[in-house]
Amino acid sequence: MLFGLDGVEIGLLIVFFCLFGGILSGFPVAFAIGGAGIISFGIIAALDSAGLLVHQAIDTSSQVYRDLVNSGVKPDVISIFRYPDLPRVAEHVFPQGWESAMDRNVSFIVNRMNERVLAGASIETLLAVLMFVLMGITLERSKIANDLLTTMARVFGPLPGGLAVSIVVVGAFLAASTGIVGATVVTMGLLALPTMLRNNYSPELATGVIAASGTLGQIIPPSIVIVLLGTLAGDLYSTAQENRAQEAGCTDALTFLGEPAVVSVGTLFQAALLPGIMLALLYALYAFGYALMNPEKAPAVELGGASDEPVTRTEALTWFLGAPAAIIVGTVLLGSFGVVGSQNINVSSFSDAGQTASLRTSVGAECKASMIELHGQEAWDAAVEEQKAIDAAGGVASAERLSEEEIAAAEVEKIANAAPIGTGIAVIIVLLGLVLAVGRGVAPSRDTKPLIVGAIGLLLLALVDILLIAPTTSPGATVLLMLIPLAIALYGCKEAAIRCARNDLIRVVFPPLVLIVAVLGSILGGITNPTPAAALGAGGAIMLAAYRRLQDEGRSGKVIIWSTFAVILCILIGVNFDLRINQDNVSFESWVAFFFAYAAYLYALFGLLFGCWVLFKGGVLTPIVRETAKVTSMVFTILIGSQLLNLVVISFGGEHYIQQFLKSFDNEMTVFLIVMLVLFFLGFVLDFLEIIYIVIPIVGPVIYGGSFDPKWVTIMVAVNLQTSFLTPPFGFALFYLRGVAPKEVTTGHIYRGVLPFVLIQVVGLAILWLFPSIVTIVPALMPG
Repeated sequence: MLFGLDGVEIGLLIVFFCLFGGILSGFPVAFAIGGAGIISFGIIAALDSAGLLVHQAIDTSSQVYRDLVNSGVKPDVISIFRYPDLPRVAEHVFPQGWESAMDRNVSFIVNRMNERVLAGASIETLLAVLMFVLMGITLERSKIANDLLTTMARVFGPLPGGLAVSIVVVGAFLAASTGIVGATVVTMGLLALPTMLRNNYSPELATGVIAASGTLGQIIPPSIVIVLLGTLAGDLYSTAQENRAQEAGCTDALTFLGEPAVVSVGTLFQAALLPGIMLALLYALYAFGYALMNPEKAPAVELGGASDEPVTRTEALTWFLGAPAAIIVGTVLLGSFGVVGSQNINVSSFSDAGQTASLRTSVGAECKASMIELHGQEAWDAAVEEQKAIDAAGGVASAERLSEEEIAAAEVEKIANAAPIGTGIAVIIVLLGLVLAVGRGVAPSRDTKPLIVGAIGLLLLALVDILLIAPTTSPGATVLLMLIPLAIALYGCKEAAIRCARNDLIRVVFPPLVLIVAVLGSILGGITNPTPAAALGAGGAIMLAAYRRLQDEGRSGKVIIWSTFAVILCILIGVNFDLRINQDNVSFESWVAFFFAYAAYLYALFGLLFGCWVLFKGGVLTPIVRETAKVTSMVFTILIGSQLLNLVVISFGGEHYIQQFLKSFDNEMTVFLIVMLVLFFLGFVLDFLEIIYIVIPIVGPVIYGGSFDPKWVTIMVAVNLQTSFLTPPFGFALFYLRGVAPKEVTTGHIYRGVLPFVLIQVVGLAILWLFPSIVTIVPALMPG
């Protein structure tokens, strides 16, 4: 053996050094990965042909091996790592020759490109990458970070370390709205770093907090890392669990696990929400603690007050905390007492199907033993009793068509149980009530009569719903009855909105906040999947950037504002009216609603096109589209190149060798810890994209093939990959910051500054390791 190493081990080292050399060469990474695959394959093929690469494989023809298999040990778990004393046989790393391996790689790369890049099941999800990149770059070019940094610095500046805390807040905000690490770090480095240095902030703290806060976009949804990881994790988890079920003697994963072996990108967004917030809090706590211990290196700073009306502490507590809390808590309490709730009286034409047992019990002895080991004897016994009860009742009841009398009786029961105030009306009352409360709080000395009129309108809205609107009232009649009280409420809300628009904090935070809530709310609430939500975010970002552009030019932005209202009108009409006009009997009010919705849609489309035109004329749209095309092309080119490199690793047995090594450990935690350590140290020299597309497919079948929750595994990997932006020498956030930092800030300052935040990342990983419910609680609480 060459250098005393196995031929497969030497092949893995050759692949790594070729990849590392390709990245160091300065050649575009997207092409360096594919080139590294081709070059490493050529070197390995030449060495193998010369007889220099020898793989010591287990001799499967030996009597010792046969005795081991006959003793009940499955061939899949037999490896040189678990059974090092088994007889070996020397063979080439390409047993059938490198020519055969090359033919197989060429055919496989075409199939892989078709499955994962062009027409596979995950391509729709990958389209979200394009939309989120467009959304992020558009918001970055709209100078939202400039306003956020200035406003947050005024809010937090008077606190010890306030400027550093404001950087974390802005970083988290931009993470949820843009998610582009490079743009965030560069923008904050240009705007905030000189200000922090002028105010005697430590260069280490200033650079560290900027670099770390800029990377929050990799974990706080909507995150491109989670989209890319999620498309891989879904396939890896499903395949690994199917293999695990078959090894356990079961027919499929559904039987073995008792639930489908699926994990979606939307679910991962839900799982990433709390870990992302936790990391932001850890960053802010470190900055605040550093300032308390070193006040001269992170002093409190007064950056000049805003032009807002002064508000006393009592007024602030009353209108910014007390009144909103009373509105929300009161509505929740009314809901618990049945005053607020659903007024839906739709009845299914079929009865509910019977409930099946919690676990499938009609399985073989081997599968039964494996399921008892996985779920526990108590869960198995409970499933057996459930199945006995079902069998005694004649089997699982199937859904049957209901008679007209049964449907009518069900409708009467639903009408009797309907809440006096509908959920939709309650949501409108709460939202408009919050606008009135905040409008009162930002300008307490101004005339309160318009706001009182608006509050009266909201009360009338609730009374009309209770007294005049029944569950059987048609949508058209409901709209007419609500029209006058809603107009009264909107009169007061218009005055409140005008007052809010004069407040710096609300004016800066509210527009992107609405966009974040719309995008994340639709994903986290299970309303839609990430791709349509990303498209909504991209369209909203274009309109927001266009509005900002019009304001800078001194022009009216009413077209954009009315287009936004048109989108809201479309949603409200679609929720409350049946717009299926291709049916036989379409009511007059449905036709009216359809034309109103269609007109609103056309106006919203006009607003979007108008926004594109404004950005194009201002010279903003062209660089946005160009930058989006560059980033997206890079991602997909890396995806293609990494598939080639993966196939090279597979062809000489590298993937199988690594997986056999990991499977040789009996403890799942040990295996996962090894993988996390490898990913952490690879982050020093590789970008997150290379790790996702090259390393994860190799180790994925092992880490997703155990008993760990796939959501927890994926988020742990995502947080680990986030660290790769901060670890020298190749942390991308460090390069971005070095490029815009003043000359008095040295590379040493940046490296020393990010070190505490790398340790905070490790602490965050440890917290998630010890308390996995931080990851799983949000998906468990979400409907569906």
